[in-house]
Amino acid sequence: MCLATPSQSISNTTASPTEKIAILGSGNWGSAISILIGNNAQRLSHIESEVNMWVFEEKIQHNGIMRKLSHVINEDHENVKYLPDIKLPQNIRAEPDLEEACRDATLLIFVLPHQFLPPLLKKIRRVVHPSCRGVSLIKGMDFDKVNKKPVLISQSIEEIMSTDSNSPHPFSCGVLMGANVADEVAKGQICESTLACNFDPVDGIDMNERTRQVFDSPNFRVQHVKDVAGAEVSGALKNIVALGAGFVDGLDHLGGNTKAALLRVGLKEMISFCK
Repeated sequence: MCLATPSQSISNTTASPTEKIAILGSGNWGSAISILIGNNAQRLSHIESEVNMWVFEEKIQHNGIMRKLSHVINEDHENVKYLPDIKLPQNIRAEPDLEEACRDATLLIFVLPHQFLPPLLKKIRRVVHPSCRGVSLIKGMDFDKVNKKPVLISQSIEEIMSTDSNSPHPFSCGVLMGANVADEVAKGQICESTLACNFDPVDGIDMNERTRQVFDSPNFRVQHVKDVAGAEVSGALKNIVALGAGFVDGLDHLGGNTKAALLRVGLKEMISFCK
């Protein structure tokens, strides 16, 4: 699996004294993760308490009247369309203007379909803080039709964000991957996830640990690893193996032995693919 080279400290000329977080995406998973991030932003002194969440604006019918989704989230603190009946922290601010949502952000959280990224990133890179980094929660991989090879979404983000950016440093993007069903995370059911990143230290501060703290909570335990490629590919491929396990459950003539064999072979193939 791919391991990044040892990091070097970033000059304090681009360092931001306080973490400013922007969440890109307000669907089911984006709204669920905003609960953890919002609560941690209120608790941790090095993070600005208000967290912007970019919302693709749409009008919905709520309580018998048509309202903008961003207004509903900001006034009722609930994403009634994509995560109904669960309250969001009051410091989560829905922002339909992409550039305003990301302005001066030091940490971008990507939680939206990857096919929407290229045109959005070209706007985002103009307004973020020079020290900005990212974490992708997008499960899946892209495909290069020319070279006939899979492409990591985190690498696509890094490439576009580093082109014509206002930062003297290349944009770095990690990933957060795990068996995380959004509704269960939002309800506070215990689960775990893996943060894979190799962020450079800033003025002696371990930015990998600081990023881990953004997500970690008593009911959502986050562990850090350096293998971004391995974590990202595993996060995508595990769903294929999970589908196979579900098929076994649905067939009356197959049992636990068959599922165990499928999981073992599936994990072996995932390791082979990652290499």
